[in-house]
Amino acid sequence: MKKLNNMTIIVLAGITLLFSCQPSVKKELMLNPLFSNHMVLQEQEEVAFWGEYSAEKEVSVKASWGAEQTVSSDKEGTWNLTLSTPEAGGPHEITIETRDSTITLVDVMVGEVWLASGQSNMEMSLSGYMPLEPIDNYKEEIENAKYPEIRTFNVLKEISSSKKENVIGEWLVCSPETAGDYSATGYFFARKIHKELNVPVGIIHASWGGTEAEAWISKEGLNEFPEMLREIESFDEEFIETWVKQFDQIPVSFSMEDFEKLDLGDSEILRNDFDDTEWPKVTVPHENCLSTEFIPDVESSFSLNGVFWYRNKFNIKNVSSDYVLYMGAIDDGDITYINGHKVGSMWIWNENRIYTVPSDIMKEGENTIVIKQFDGGGGSSVKGPMFLENENGESINIEGEWRALFYGDIRGRSIIKYGFEFQDQLKKRPELVNMAGPNELASSLYNGMIHPLIPYTLKGAIWYQGESNVGRAKQYQKLFPAMINDWREQWNHEFPFYFVQIAPFFHGNELSPALRDAQRRSLITSNTGMAVTMDIGDSISIHPGNKQDVGDRLARLALANDYGADIVASGPLYKSHTVFGNKIILEFDFSGGGLKTVESGLSGFEVAGDDRVYVPAIAKISEEKIEVFATTVSEPKYVRYAWRDYIVGTLFNKEGLPGSPFTSED
Repeated sequence: MKKLNNMTIIVLAGITLLFSCQPSVKKELMLNPLFSNHMVLQEQEEVAFWGEYSAEKEVSVKASWGAEQTVSSDKEGTWNLTLSTPEAGGPHEITIETRDSTITLVDVMVGEVWLASGQSNMEMSLSGYMPLEPIDNYKEEIENAKYPEIRTFNVLKEISSSKKENVIGEWLVCSPETAGDYSATGYFFARKIHKELNVPVGIIHASWGGTEAEAWISKEGLNEFPEMLREIESFDEEFIETWVKQFDQIPVSFSMEDFEKLDLGDSEILRNDFDDTEWPKVTVPHENCLSTEFIPDVESSFSLNGVFWYRNKFNIKNVSSDYVLYMGAIDDGDITYINGHKVGSMWIWNENRIYTVPSDIMKEGENTIVIKQFDGGGGSSVKGPMFLENENGESINIEGEWRALFYGDIRGRSIIKYGFEFQDQLKKRPELVNMAGPNELASSLYNGMIHPLIPYTLKGAIWYQGESNVGRAKQYQKLFPAMINDWREQWNHEFPFYFVQIAPFFHGNELSPALRDAQRRSLITSNTGMAVTMDIGDSISIHPGNKQDVGDRLARLALANDYGADIVASGPLYKSHTVFGNKIILEFDFSGGGLKTVESGLSGFEVAGDDRVYVPAIAKISEEKIEVFATTVSEPKYVRYAWRDYIVGTLFNKEGLPGSPFTSED
């Protein structure tokens, strides 16, 4: 071995001293926003608590009920610990201390904590989707929402191609002033639990309308879905980020008020003499904003989301009276102008536009109409019919060829502004640059909205989703249980998971029954339950207003399975069948006090032979079983119930809970 001389030893010692004396990065004491005033912690548990501070420094957490823990942060400055919680009650205080800072959390409750997630029917607030889709009796419900021990944490919508560590949101104490922002399903679930158990209830609400199940699953949870994994792995985030940085980015929130304040070329585009001849020609109305229409010479075709401008000219002979402008739905919102004057604006993706156009802003001869459209993701469209009409019934068609400009992408909470000057660069735009739609990339909502919640201690989860996976029932039968198991693995906790079977609605394709059956079959997953809604659907609204019964039925599952209540948790669920001659005898779980039907009797049952050609069947209740037969099927083999997009259920138990649709086919 080579011997070191004294000088070498001194140099090495100096290097060692230099590195050992390097100051650690100083960070302020920070908590995940979940840990804030008015929070609810799960009772009688070792609950997770975490945050950030300077590297390798002590952090102490002390609760007013006597629990205390001290831990050192790691080399990156992150720290985590567990804190023992008492029986339900409060309010309490929790103090987080370091050598140079203190955070005190007040009005902390200890009770039952549930995660509420899914798509629009879970997102639907206690006010509803106004004005066309209100929650039943919403005014009275909000006025009477005086439950200070019920709290909700609404997770701000966030799409991400990588796992986020923090969410944006705050705990809201339930009152008539705040209840309108609660998930209606989450609120009615919490209210039932609170009233029955007399304990505080916290709902962490993370949902997004129109989302597919795969958006909510981690990359690790998609191992059985290689096509989704390939999309994730081929997503070049570094390249996209580099491309985006060359443009201005304008922070926004998704509200009409914010967009109306923004000048996105308005001062020029609204002028009647503005020259739009260089803009692409687009046929309006249209069902989708495609890259091939809005970006000249682009080769691949994909959907765009963001800010769009449309301009068109029309001629008027008679301006002696006001006109009414009729347009179809504009997804998500629009501000519409005629001759530079605003005539209307709406932020409702599925409602037709009807705007009054005063006669004094129009002129004989040529007039200009301009539409400023905003779309935050999930498909974009400007629908017809589109025309103006006066009180004399004189009509002016404005459909056809318009000039249009794709002004900017929506990326997260910002607009990527291309404006006029960067239009030529859009030819090189990466297809997934905006990630505006949560369904653009699997795991996007898990990364942005679920991962930051882990490992916050939960009692369980409630879920309302499935409409966006209609048409892929066979896949959903694997995908949905994969999501449940994925969340449990990520939390390292096999918590109860209760979900809502999608309600009857006239989709127009008869594909939703298979999705409902896939949900029913998901009950093979341990510690799950399903709330059936076959009696509270709406043929013309995918967002039925009766969320009271939805929340109540989810709560029944929790009360029966997790809180020891002696109640029937579910409506009848198909268990098995036996063939006797030309009859099929059906048996059910959750018959409760007995099977019953509506006044008009059982309907919606069908049978088929080997040919799988189903015909309507006669069904009757017999000794807590159901006999089904059809005179035209002498050798029945298969049976199904309520196999329609929209149908009103006729099968119940005596507790008033509806039976689930099913098919006996594998």
